[in-house]
Amino acid sequence: MVNLPRLVIAAPASGHGKTTVATGLMAALARAGHDVSGHKVGPDYIDPGYHALATGKPGRNLDPHLVGEDRLVPLLLHGAGNADLAIIEGVMGLYDGQIGGEGFASTAHVATVTRTPVVLVVDISHASRSIAALVQGMVAFDPSVRIVGVILNKAGSPRHAGEVISALGSTGLPVLGVLQRDDGIVAPSRHLGLIPAAERDDAAHALDQLADQIAEKIDLDQLLALAHSAPDLDAEPWKAADVLRSLALAPGRPRAASLGTELPIVAMAGGRAFTFRYAETEELLRAAGCEVVTFDPLTDETLPDRTAGLYLGGGFPEVHASGLSANAPLREALRAAVDSGMPTYAECAGLLYLCRSVDGMPMVGALDAEAVMTPRLTLSYRTAIIPADQLTGTAGTRVTGHEFHRTTVTPMAAEAAWLVDGTPVGFGSSTLHASYLHTHWAGHPDIAQRFANAVHAYDPTSRGLDTPARSSPALDHPLLTDREIIAPALTWHGDRELSDGLIDLAVNIHDDARPAWLDSALRKSLDDIGAYPDPAAAEHAIAQRHGRQPDEVLATAGAAEAFGLIARARPWRRPVIVHPQFTEPDVALLAAGHQPEHVLTDPANGFVLDPALVPDDADLVMIGNPTNPTSVLHPEQSLRALMRPGRVVVVDEAFMDSVPDERHTLAAIPDPQLLVVRSLTKLWSIPGVRAGYVLGSPQLLAELKAHQAPWSVSTAAIAAMVATSDPEALAEAARRTTRIGQHRRVLTDGLTELGIHHVPAAAPFVLAKIGAGAHERLRSAGYAVRRADSFPGLDDTWVRIAVRRPDTTRKLLATLRIEGPWT
Repeated sequence: MVNLPRLVIAAPASGHGKTTVATGLMAALARAGHDVSGHKVGPDYIDPGYHALATGKPGRNLDPHLVGEDRLVPLLLHGAGNADLAIIEGVMGLYDGQIGGEGFASTAHVATVTRTPVVLVVDISHASRSIAALVQGMVAFDPSVRIVGVILNKAGSPRHAGEVISALGSTGLPVLGVLQRDDGIVAPSRHLGLIPAAERDDAAHALDQLADQIAEKIDLDQLLALAHSAPDLDAEPWKAADVLRSLALAPGRPRAASLGTELPIVAMAGGRAFTFRYAETEELLRAAGCEVVTFDPLTDETLPDRTAGLYLGGGFPEVHASGLSANAPLREALRAAVDSGMPTYAECAGLLYLCRSVDGMPMVGALDAEAVMTPRLTLSYRTAIIPADQLTGTAGTRVTGHEFHRTTVTPMAAEAAWLVDGTPVGFGSSTLHASYLHTHWAGHPDIAQRFANAVHAYDPTSRGLDTPARSSPALDHPLLTDREIIAPALTWHGDRELSDGLIDLAVNIHDDARPAWLDSALRKSLDDIGAYPDPAAAEHAIAQRHGRQPDEVLATAGAAEAFGLIARARPWRRPVIVHPQFTEPDVALLAAGHQPEHVLTDPANGFVLDPALVPDDADLVMIGNPTNPTSVLHPEQSLRALMRPGRVVVVDEAFMDSVPDERHTLAAIPDPQLLVVRSLTKLWSIPGVRAGYVLGSPQLLAELKAHQAPWSVSTAAIAAMVATSDPEALAEAARRTTRIGQHRRVLTDGLTELGIHHVPAAAPFVLAKIGAGAHERLRSAGYAVRRADSFPGLDDTWVRIAVRRPDTTRKLLATLRIEGPWT
């Protein structure tokens, strides 16, 4: 447990003075002898610059969209370091967050996750007693948000302030201070908000003035007491080195360091024109074995010696275009570096700087495009997909970010950096990334590691020579080859977890005995093995069971054969798999010569499917329901939203027969572009029989059957399909499903009691975030659980636990309690 006194400074809406008050508080408290750390809710770069000036520490951002909800507390503790107090400035209104996200990424969301008390800053310039109603509404709107005090801003007079204070008495909240109207402490702004502190020669003087007024007019002692009321935090601080060590992409010790030579340099643009970057970016690069050196494109005429990588972050090149253009020597050096294949990451301002020109002023010219100012502000959270293997990642990787600009760049590249809502944006290649999207590398550390790997592999002596652009060092690195890293993990299945002496919680096979009628049918099938198997009877029985026609059923040797048939059925142009899920579709597509893209569902929202994340031109989309390993049951309407002309949607319903009433199944829907894959392995405990089937239109099934080996479905599998489609079997399936739900509740209730995060489950297994190394620790304690890091989108902090009888589950829970902590 970590004790960190802290407060969130929030407001009912933008414009109430959050930044003024939060920055003033940081400065006043620091001048009073406190070691203060400053934090900002949301993606904004400018406010943290003022926080850094006030505290002497890097300003830090806390944004669940950019980094994931589970990283907020670790990043808060990391940013606070040895500080004795943290001040967190909110964003917009207290409850305003991502559009359509029901408050996700709002100040209230971050305050709740970090368990931080909230102080409201309220502009009272246009009201008096009504302020109390406003504040009371803020308090009552969400009782989980703990509002502990109010600061009144822009009071017209002492009498006006007194009227407001009197009315606020009914709320029970203390008024911590009153600030009068004073334009002298308002930071100047321009087209993208406040002018960054790094661009203001008067910033330090203005901050001194603000700190004096805050110290005079706000009760700092009472405010500190409220900060000390914040509960302890049960988490470890985020550490860049630990994060990188956990990545499969990490190549171990950096090459330069292992040879005893100097570390390669990443030249990071700074100065007045490039002020936007997150502090964790530099920390990750240093942890990956790079030396980071800041250069100023306005004044430096050369890049630092030994530069092997370029990081051009955000800022205002449009404001400083004349100065950047005048520095021709550096523009030429940068053009030569990019042309030589030097790994280059350019974000927003960096994108503009690499263009031929900005509003007609010559720039670097590494991109065959022009940038111009527009009257329209683009300000939005984004979720982007990497369209093809490139410097920043592998095809299908999903990344969260934000855009904040008033410029446009045309034309766009043939090779895009991202797909955003299915639209190609930015410039991406094996050595270059340039786009408007701002990303927080703490949320996507694999980008930092890949970029660092490329930097280590780059030869700085090639800079400035007329050499052709090289293939990506990051992608050429033997540890980064997609098949070498991912393919072995994709073929990992739960049965490989088993060994003598271990209790099996890894294999998702129902642990009840098979029904006597099923065993009888399987034994009787031996009488027919002298003849070649004919699946017609099985397909007829399955058709009746699902209300389909027999030609809408294709019997298969388990779901694995079905995925192979689908992979070989067509020359798929753009196959997409929604992950995390069962990896056999990846294996089948790779074996058929396809390169599937991945759309990753987000653990922060419970791995919920967002159909909009699937590229519009995907002609094959594969998804599980309920999904293995997350146990998430996707609503029917979300799955239907994936369907469109020219696209085949494959829904793997291997565990749907374990869902009560099979709600949200698509098995009975006769859509010509839909395939539903089923398996009898799990519920009926017959993995050795290999019995499954596909439901779909006769036309689609004919394409699959054309690739099916003759007599691939065994006589025993046919007997199992017929037997389990009988009404008696359906009644037994309902009883089994009920027991699975009861037994699963024992597991989930126990995990909840232990404080172990787990995903709400609909299938006979539960995905739990137990912590790094939990898989091996449980093996040492005698339990086999399914490792989760072999599923795209998950790491080794997760494990999948099969539902078992309560006595077995309680033994596991007792072990978790004794052997903890696990998170």
